[in-house]
Amino acid sequence: MLKQQLNLKLSQKLSPQQIQLMKLIQLPTQAFEQRIKQELEENPALDEGKEESIDEYDDLSNEDTADDDYENESIETDIDVDEYLSDDEIPSYRLQTNNYSPDDDDKSVPYAAGTSFTQHLKTQLSTFRFDDTGQEIAEFLVGSVDESGYIRRNIQDIVDDLAFTQNVYTDEETVEKVLRKVQKLDPAGVGARNLQECLMIQLQRKEPTKQVDLAKDIMERSFDQFSKKHYSKLLARHDITEDELRGAIEVIEHLNPKPGGAYSGNTRMVEHVIPDFTIKIEDGDLQLSLNGRNAPEMHISRDYSNMLKGYKESKEKTRAQKDAVMFIKQKLDAAKWFIEAIKQRQQTLMVTMSSIMNYQKEYFLSGDERNLRPMILKDIADEIEMDVSTVSRVANSKYVDTPYGTKLIKEFFSESMKNDQGEDVSTREIKKILEMSIEEENKRKPLTDEKLAKVLKDKGYPIARRTVAKYREQLDIPVARLRKEI
Repeated sequence: MLKQQLNLKLSQKLSPQQIQLMKLIQLPTQAFEQRIKQELEENPALDEGKEESIDEYDDLSNEDTADDDYENESIETDIDVDEYLSDDEIPSYRLQTNNYSPDDDDKSVPYAAGTSFTQHLKTQLSTFRFDDTGQEIAEFLVGSVDESGYIRRNIQDIVDDLAFTQNVYTDEETVEKVLRKVQKLDPAGVGARNLQECLMIQLQRKEPTKQVDLAKDIMERSFDQFSKKHYSKLLARHDITEDELRGAIEVIEHLNPKPGGAYSGNTRMVEHVIPDFTIKIEDGDLQLSLNGRNAPEMHISRDYSNMLKGYKESKEKTRAQKDAVMFIKQKLDAAKWFIEAIKQRQQTLMVTMSSIMNYQKEYFLSGDERNLRPMILKDIADEIEMDVSTVSRVANSKYVDTPYGTKLIKEFFSESMKNDQGEDVSTREIKKILEMSIEEENKRKPLTDEKLAKVLKDKGYPIARRTVAKYREQLDIPVARLRKEI
């Protein structure tokens, strides 16, 4: 049985303007500049730069726009043009001298185009003599080299791919023969199928010495033991002294495990980090400033203001003029909102970062990560009386230039743990002490996770062994066996 029912409920929804503002807050400096450029292109009523005030335009309020075509309809033209304009009568060229920031000029990042790694290898193939089939195989192999310099495929798969994609029918022996020539290309080690082969190719190019010969022998016969740092087994198997083993290890350590990364002409994408904030220490106090690129000066286009003036002064208002003024009003409203949104974005960024700076004042004054206080998003959100999501948008995508380097803001947030005094300490502080303990250990007998847990407990941080292992992995530090040195 169907029933009709009337329900009344309250719901909260974000307006399109609020959603746009949230997106603006999330943008880092470089992306924010692109967003402004896009808005300037899409909205002709918006201009960049400071504009002198215009006094000759008054309110266009309550204008009666009725005529025979529109009968009793009227067009809302309550537009105060002065709201879109600055009332500062000082020309922008005078302000430029008195209020200049180096951030205002450096708006473009130069980039260099170069030869790709693959093209660099293909160019070198001309130094070898191949028949037509060999040339196609060589180019296919070079095209299979990844950015680290490896060919991570077995020969049979390459033979099959050559047949299916290149219509080249060959065998494994022929591909192996061509591969050996490809492995003679620069940088040394390129075209290897695994780390062992990569290191062997580099060792074979070195001038023969006692240490190099021993290093080759270790790579050929005992690579597994070497990679696991079973030094006692290496000493017994190769019948050598510790000094001889140390010399061979030194040779191997100077080899490049990723030869592709050594290519100086590699044109991979490089991310340029532009700090959104700057923190300086002046007379023992912290000074916070916002990157000048985040505070552009915007104003309403004078041309659009002139159009409104012409409409106001005209005695006879045609339908075309009324349609035009409606379009102008929409663009002016959008421009006015965008200018206000930029101001709100600036204010939100400064309020949020100022709160973070004051919360972590001890760290910013000292630069010692052990002084970082436990801080979560809600701590800052409660202090500035904003939503947690707003703080998250600022923290996840913004960088701050500090006296100790450029940092991602979210790095200042961390959970808390209690020390043996019952005080809350930051997990970042514990990780820093763990890192320092590993740096100070005897590398001939590195500390296991269990021993590291005991060291931390003695320093007042009672944490479990599995927690030590988790923090060690987050710091990208290998297990004790792999930290061992001879």
